This record gives sequence, structure tokens and C-alpha cells, in this order.
Amino acid sequence: MIPSFLKKRIFKAPVVNNITDTTQNSDANKVDNTTYNKAPINQLYRKISGQVLDVAVKPKLLGELPEFDADDQTLTFYVLQDYSRSNSILVDLQTQEYQLPPALIGVEDSAHYIDENAAIIFLHHPKGKDNKLSPRLSRLVAASLQYPDLQIRLVPVSILWGRAPEKEDSLFKLLMTDNWQDPSITKQLFNIGVMGRDTFVQFHPAQDLRTVIHDSLYDGSEELDGFANEAVTFDSTSSPNTDDTAFNNKDNRHALVPAANANRELVRLLQQQLNVYLDKQRASMLGPDLSDRRNLVDKLIYSPAIKHAIESETTATGITEREARSVAKGYANEMVNDYSYPIIRIFDRFLTWLWTQLYDGVDVHHFERVRELAMDHEIIYVPCHRSHVDYLLLSYVIYKRGLSIPYVAAGDNLDVPVLGPFLRGAVAFFIRRSFRGNALYTAVLREYMHTLITRKTPIEYFIEGGRSRSGRLLPPKLGMIAMTVHSQLRQTNKPVVFIPTYIGYERIMEGGTYIGELKGKPKESESLLGLLKVGRKIERIFGNVHLSFGSPLHLSDFMQKFDVPANSIPADRTDTPLDDKASAMVDNIGVKIMQNINKAAVVNPVSLLSLVLLSAPKAALDEEICREQIALYQGIARQMPYSDDTVITDMSPQHIIDYGIKLKLIERIPHILGDIIQVAEKQAALLSYFRNNILHVFILLSFLAALVARNGRIERSRLDGIVSQLYPFLQSELFLHYPAHGLTETLNRKIENMLSHGLIVELSDDVLSVPDANSSCYQQLEVLATPVGQSLERYFMTLALLAQQGSGNLTAEEVVDLCHLLGQRLSVLYADDIPDFFDRALFLSFVNALLRLDYLQKEEETGLLTFDKRIDDIAHYAKYVLSPDMMQILQQVASLDEEAIAHAITEIGNKKQRKFGRKR
Repeated sequence: MIPSFLKKRIFKAPVVNNITDTTQNSDANKVDNTTYNKAPINQLYRKISGQVLDVAVKPKLLGELPEFDADDQTLTFYVLQDYSRSNSILVDLQTQEYQLPPALIGVEDSAHYIDENAAIIFLHHPKGKDNKLSPRLSRLVAASLQYPDLQIRLVPVSILWGRAPEKEDSLFKLLMTDNWQDPSITKQLFNIGVMGRDTFVQFHPAQDLRTVIHDSLYDGSEELDGFANEAVTFDSTSSPNTDDTAFNNKDNRHALVPAANANRELVRLLQQQLNVYLDKQRASMLGPDLSDRRNLVDKLIYSPAIKHAIESETTATGITEREARSVAKGYANEMVNDYSYPIIRIFDRFLTWLWTQLYDGVDVHHFERVRELAMDHEIIYVPCHRSHVDYLLLSYVIYKRGLSIPYVAAGDNLDVPVLGPFLRGAVAFFIRRSFRGNALYTAVLREYMHTLITRKTPIEYFIEGGRSRSGRLLPPKLGMIAMTVHSQLRQTNKPVVFIPTYIGYERIMEGGTYIGELKGKPKESESLLGLLKVGRKIERIFGNVHLSFGSPLHLSDFMQKFDVPANSIPADRTDTPLDDKASAMVDNIGVKIMQNINKAAVVNPVSLLSLVLLSAPKAALDEEICREQIALYQGIARQMPYSDDTVITDMSPQHIIDYGIKLKLIERIPHILGDIIQVAEKQAALLSYFRNNILHVFILLSFLAALVARNGRIERSRLDGIVSQLYPFLQSELFLHYPAHGLTETLNRKIENMLSHGLIVELSDDVLSVPDANSSCYQQLEVLATPVGQSLERYFMTLALLAQQGSGNLTAEEVVDLCHLLGQRLSVLYADDIPDFFDRALFLSFVNALLRLDYLQKEEETGLLTFDKRIDDIAHYAKYVLSPDMMQILQQVASLDEEAIAHAITEIGNKKQRKFGRKR
């Protein structure tokens, strides 16, 4: 047995040594015993203070709660950075509310001589040795080393009284600081009273103490190598379970001194690690201090990179250095954010109200992968852009989940009176829509981006450049990605990671505007007037909105793939161009971001309903058949997911139909032979937008269905060959992630999926056939085959135009413009007048894919397109998918004589000139 005084000395003395030198006097023992027999916060104080604090403070929980096994015997301790009675009580209240192990109840384990008054560890404790080492952490480390079966978990906790990243010398922050130490009662009461309603608590993932100790002892660092063995020696030779005489033997006692010193160093390192962890968590929640806008502008203008840019500007333009600096400062003032925490709080309350008015809910998916990266990475959010409210919604979700709000690159058209200052104070830094040829502006923007990145500020930008009017992703604009890469190659700080983010709506406020623009009306720029128009629709029902954070893309992985070395650009220059490898890397990053956005798609009830009904004749189906088709789409999407990140609605088919009726997008027509579900009047064009959000998920299945349905039966080898030839164009249009080299395997899996659902039948000799013509499976196959038709019709019409006009007669821009006009005409005359069919961006994507794959060549001097018979070879495949009637219509529409082409090109040029004049 261990004498009682040794138990107290070993586990309760406020010293770091796990053994106290027996030469110390007895008075010290009395002081130590008195100190730790008295609870720092007794139960009565805890109860009364808790009740008072519960009234004054309404904390918001950030992040996910740690999960503990109810039968787990592990001891739980909460780790806070600074000693604070109020923080202790606050954590205790939270543990009670969420049924976690209590924080202010004593922790006792007699088998291992653990007897602590509370389950909170303060890393900076006034009773610690030199106020540096935590007594409780020291005792727990000692116990863990002495008892291999002892299990202790540490749960780091962050508490923020407000979330303003103010400067350290701010008087306001000094008054608001949560580092309350006796006897600063006034400061404590002030903080509770003022910030009690703006308090945030986050419980971080639990860490096993023994694992942390092991990692610290054997992390390979020279600092630890010298004493790791000593600590282990202590663990094996000086356990309190050994005979008591060992503790009275002078030789043994002196042999343990090095181990005691080693354990002191171990506690210091553990405490340092926990401090760094909590500091990083705090930084990820608050962000860096960029509050002093004037100083930041001055630092930008007088940085070595901008000094060089100013010198270049004076040489190029002949103005004085002072004038050039004044121009540069003007540019900086145009763009630099002016972070204001009061404005953030206003936005928080306003947006909380707004989302409850607009949406039934905001569903967030895969956010934890962002939280895991935020502490050690420079986060670049790259969402798709579908609505005016995208950036507000994304920033709101990030803020509410406890991470720092990203700085959003916004067009300077939003920098208008009233709105501009609010956005600048909350999330936005403004950049011009076009600044090509303005070297000094480019230099200032690059240096500002570099400053944000090196200060570890999360950033957000929309690489599509503008809002998608069709619901498909737009081709990426690579300027901001190039600036991000440029910054990282100038100076590597935190590793950069891109977070592709999918945003999906069930109704969209700008729907009517988008349809008009696709039909030829001038595009409405993002402006205050546009936002005010949106605001008039607040009373309408918009369903749910979905945010899904895609798989992260690490810049370092791309640098390794393209052999781009770190720090390969001079740190003091902004004008060093990216070399060919880095430029190719930027292109690849852009494509991968778009692919990962689509991989994170949410197949919500409205998009699924849109896909089903718009594929049916006259956009109407018998209700029972509609339910079956919805269930089929859900089944095939779940059996073979487009991606692990793709989310499929779990709403039942009947509930999906009822939901669409509630949103007034579809309607039920009663009929004695069975109710009919049809698209509501004037809603078909709008529903095509939501169908296009998820078209990529089902497009290959639709292509396979179309090949089988149009031909009746087809050999697998023929099917593979046709899909392989046309797949690159679908991949370019819809940013499909399936690699071309593994396409055959992907097609085989999808064919097996269709076979399992009875959509197709496999005959002998690898021949695929349609099911019985009178079966429900045949009707389902026909509906599934429809979505791919529009894409193939566009391709064939473009190829027909090129073939009829001949090689070397049209430029790429003329081909796109003529196809856009032909698409409009075809849609009105023969189709359902759904405007996304003739979206100019889709024809541009197809022509660019033809150029990239070398089916088309562009003459350098004239820009005219040349080609050979391979164009006819691609068009040849259309007969396997399109009906003869549709092919004839497309041929007729594409047959333009020279006079018609000349007239069309002249009119298009005049229209563009008028548009350019309005912009200027």
C-alpha cells in the first residue's frame, strides 16, 4: 500500500514532478493539501452562478458535439486555455444541456488514485508552476504514465465572447477580453452583460491522452529524443504499485529525478500542443485581423511588389512616381474590404430573418470536411453561381457553423451607395469586371490577393464569372485561380486548398429574368435595383436550399502532378508570368473544380420532378406512372451513385409530387381513369433550369437508353464505340468526372444497373434490346432516353452547319452566333420553346471541344475554322440516336445561303456594338 501522504504528494501537489522530493519540509505538504482539498468552485457557488449566467448568457453551439459511448469508462476532462470562473460555469451549463460528462463535478477513480474537484483543465492556471504549467494536466500525465490501463480523454473547448478579430491593442478588446482573473469582477460582469447574447461555444474532437503522450514522446524530434527513454524508465521502475520501500531508498529516489524532469518537459510540450491547437481553432473561427483598412492600403502601396509596379507604370506612361502611387492607392481603395463586426452582426440577424421568410430550410452537406481543413490550410471557396443571394447564403452558413467568414470577390457594379459599404464591411472586396491591359490595376489586385492569402484569410470567388442562366455550370474563368496560384508560388505559407461548393435551389428568385435573357433580352447586371426586385418576392414560397461542400482540391497535389516547384516566382514581383507548366495546371484546376461541384450535386425533389416531367410527352404523366418514374430515378442513382458526394433526396415519390404542387410548379388534373400530373402553366422553362442542375447525374444512362430505344437492339461493342466518340463533348458540356480511359468499365456498370431494373434486356451474343413494347419498363426507358436528345441535337445542328458552309468559311464566333440563332428558330418552330436549348454558352462549349480535340483548326491570321471529313464521321453517329424526322428538320434549319449568313452576321455585329456602347 502507498502511504496516504505519498498519494497526496504524488497526485495532488501543485508541482510538475510525479514524485515530490522527500527532502521537502512538512509545511509544504500542509499548504499543498489545503490548496487542493478546497474546491475552486463549490457546488453551491456552481448552482447559483449557473442560474445567474444561464439568464444573462445564451451561448450558440458551433460545430458538432463529441460522441461518447454510454458504457465507456474513460475519464473526460475539458481543456480551456485561460483560467476563468465564468467560462467554467458556461462549459458546465453546456455539458448539462447536451448531456455530456459534467464539467464541474469531481472526477474520482480510486483504482488509479484520481481525485479531482472538477473536470476542467486550464492551460494557463494561476496556481500552475510559474503560471506556466497546469497542475491538473501534470497530475493526469503522471497517472497515465504510471497506469497503462488508465483511460483519459481530453476535449478542447473554445469560448468566444463575440467574434470580432480586433487588434490586440484595442481598448474595446481589453474591456471585452474573456481572460478573467480574480479580482477583475467589473470586467467579468461587463463582458457577461454586453456580450452574453453573442457568445459561442465549440467542443472540439476528443483526444486520447495516452495517444497524445505517445505521439509527443516518439515524434522523432531531437528535443524529445533526449528524454523519451527516461520517461519510459520512470514508467517501468517507479510505479506506486511497487513496494513502498522503493520510495524510501535514496538511491532509487535520486534515480527518478531525471524521469521527473523528463515528465515536466513532457507536460510543457503537451500544454504547448494544446495551446497551438486552440489558437488555430480560434483563428479559423475569427480569421486574421484585417480591421485597419487604412493601414492595410498603405502596406499594399508601399510593398516592394507595388513599388516595382509603380516604377514600371511611370516608365510606360510618363507620369510621375507620385501620380502613379496615387492611382495605385485609388485602385486599392476601390477593392479593399473594410471588415466591421457590427455590420456582420446586423447581417447575421437580418439573414436569419430573411432565410426563414424565403426558405423552409437550408440543408448543408459535408461541412465537416471544411472544418477539418480550416485550422491548417488556406481555404478558397469556389461555389457555383446561380443567384444574387449565393454569397450571402454561403457566408451565413460558414459563419453559423463557427468558421471565419470568407472575403468574397464581388463585381464593382455592387459597390453602390448604401449597399456597397454594407457588403464591404461584411464580406466583399470589389474588383472591376474588366481590367485587361491595365498593368497597375492588375498588380494591385494581385498584391491584395497575395496579402489575404499570406495572412491566412479564407477567400471566396465564383469562377464561372457570372450567374448561370440555364442551370448548367458555365465554363470556368481562370483569372482568380491564376492569381491564387501566383501568390502561392511567390511565397508558400499555409497550403492552399480549394473547396468546390454546390448550391441548389428549389425555386429561384431570378427565374423569370433568366428565361427572358435566354430568349434574347439584354442581361440584367447584378445591381442594387436587381436586388430590390428580388426583395419584392420575399413572400413567395421557395422551398429548401441545399449547400453541399465537395471534395477538397489541394494545390500541392496539382503542383506535384504538373512538376511546378514551390517558391518559383520572385516574392517581390507581381508581373512574373506563369510558365507553361503552371498555366496548364491552372487550366486543370478549373476543370477539376467544376467536376467536383457537380460531384457534390444534391438531387432535390424539384430537380428530380423536373427531369421526369420534362422528359414526358407534353410534360405530363399519369400520376402512378410519374411515381414509378421518380422511384426508378432514385433507385438507379442510389444503386450506382454518380459520386460518393452526390446526395439523393429521400422524400417518397408521392411526397415529391405533393411538394411540387405546394410550390405551384406542377398541378394535378383530376380524371376518372386516374389523375394526371403536368407542369403548371408557364413553368416548363423554369423547371428546365432545375433539371439542368442534375442532368449530369443521369446523362450517360440517358445516352445508353437512347441508343437502345432508338435502335430496338444494338450490340454492346457498337454501343461502346458510339458513346466513346461523343462522350468528350458531353464531358465538356456537363463537366462529367468519368475519365475517358476508363469509360468502357463505367458503361458496363451502368448497363448492369439498367438490366437490374428491367429497362433493357440482354440477348445472346452481347446484344442489348428494349423490353416488351407494352410493358411499363418500355415506357420508363423512353422517358429516360429523352434528356440526352437536346445535347445531341445541338451537336448535329452545329456539325450540319459546318459541313454545309464548308471548311475555311466561318470563324468560331460566327459559328456560335449562327447556331444560337438557329437554335432559337428551331425551338419556336418545332420544340417546346424551352430556352436552354439555344443557350449560346452550350454552342461555345461544343465548338471549343471540337478545337481542343483537333476536329477543328483555327487559322492564325484570319481566325477561320478548317476541318476535314472527320466532321462528317461524328455527324454520322447522329442517326443512331436521333429520329429521321428530327435529322431532316435540323438539316433544313442549318441550310443557310450566303445572303442569309451575311445578313445574320451583320445584324449580330450591330447588336453587339449597341450592347458594347451601352456598357461604356
